[in-house]
Amino acid sequence: MSKIWVLGAGQLGAMLKQAATPLGLDVEAIDIESQAKLDLADDDIVTAEREEWPSTQATDQLATHANFVNLQTFPQLADRLTQKQLIDKLELATAPWFEVKQDTSAEQLHQDLGERVLLKQRRGGYDGKGQHWLKQSQDSHVPDDWKGCAIAEQGINFDEEVSLVGVRGKSGETFFYPLTLNLHINGILYASLAPLERLAPLQAKAQQMLAKLMDELEYVGVMAMECFRVGDQLMINELAPRVHNSGHWTQAGASVNQFENHMRAVAGLPLAPAVIKNQSMMVNLIGVPVNYNWLAIPGLELYWYKKEVRVGRKVGHLNACSGDRDVLLNALTELKALPEPYDQALAWLSKQLSR
Repeated sequence: MSKIWVLGAGQLGAMLKQAATPLGLDVEAIDIESQAKLDLADDDIVTAEREEWPSTQATDQLATHANFVNLQTFPQLADRLTQKQLIDKLELATAPWFEVKQDTSAEQLHQDLGERVLLKQRRGGYDGKGQHWLKQSQDSHVPDDWKGCAIAEQGINFDEEVSLVGVRGKSGETFFYPLTLNLHINGILYASLAPLERLAPLQAKAQQMLAKLMDELEYVGVMAMECFRVGDQLMINELAPRVHNSGHWTQAGASVNQFENHMRAVAGLPLAPAVIKNQSMMVNLIGVPVNYNWLAIPGLELYWYKKEVRVGRKVGHLNACSGDRDVLLNALTELKALPEPYDQALAWLSKQLSR
């Protein structure tokens, strides 16, 4: 089997490598700052854990390799302008939006999009970064340095945030995980829960939407689609051409997790529908130190990224999967010592589990 190189050596790269090990795949994750000269063979395979990367000797080698899977997709989806244009081209639902040009004014955007308008920088930005609200009641203005490098979206009064993670193989076959319910606080994902019976009526529609996107791009591997649920309709918020934080629960709750599915797909190995074991929840660990006492909580699984702990930084996550709701609720009770705003996240999970 050819060697597989992962462009990016963060936690996603590490988890891709971990998932590939039982399959006997030789995987090496490369730091995006690396200036090393890599020993790439012609039949090696390249994938990525991220949408963008700087130009270094190592990344330039990887990015010009003939077997870089989905190479053309990354720049298209990394730019929110071309991503939105793709969604519109395929006639898929998304928030009304406009490109922010040099002469774009807040008054014009409010006239076209309403009282609440969200500016998003075209490139970069994650976990609530790279966003700027315009509110007509506050007489806000488009920052000069955002003109020509942002899009503007209508503020959506959504009911919930959900995501769908799917995988597409080289021959075009697609498989999907159940819709995941997500909670963001200050733009950062804090908790996820799946599957939920009440979301099941939306599953087929979500799968059609993501399959249409992956087929158009001739995509191979795992892709995530984040959506707003507005009543019984879904509106695409953003797309991620990679394994995704909201799919981490699959490590505990599915026979084949998202990381293994991605490695299977890029390596050309057989794909199969994942068997969902039971209801799963995921809690992101953000800016908190590791506490190995978590390992004593029945049913809880820890993934620690070995990063320096900083405010707002994702440093790990916790998974739990059980057919016994009390097991999941007890785990949340045991986590009550986590600092703010985890009281909100734990209460939200408890409420969803009790519905």
